[in-house]
Amino acid sequence: QVQLVESGGGLVQPGGSLRLSCAASGFTFSSYYMSWVRQAPGKGPEWVSSINPGGGTTRYADSVKGRFTISRDNAKNTLYLQMNSLKPEDTALYSCARGWGSTVVAASGVLRGQGTQVTVSS
Repeated sequence: QVQLVESGGGLVQPGGSLRLSCAASGFTFSSYYMSWVRQAPGKGPEWVSSINPGGGTTRYADSVKGRFTISRDNAKNTLYLQMNSLKPEDTALYSCARGWGSTVVAASGVLRGQGTQVTVSS
């Protein structure tokens, strides 16, 4: 079964950190570009970050650049998002998606997980 399952979300104070994980199964994870997207309450989905199959090339949205780090472990079929210096505006449902860049938000039929909730509040 082809699927993506996220974990690691939770409630954190402003300035805090979280690390999200995305476990992939049912496909050759190491062959695919992967991304993180998020959706805040009442807003549309927003592309956050992408990584190439080998892990050597990454891209970030301006809103998270310098605070978030995307990485992957192809031996474990797992994608990560390290989030530091979290702000209340980072509150959203975070999902991993198979693909590169903002196309994972705009295109139909993209493989995407159910998401993990991140809430940044004091």
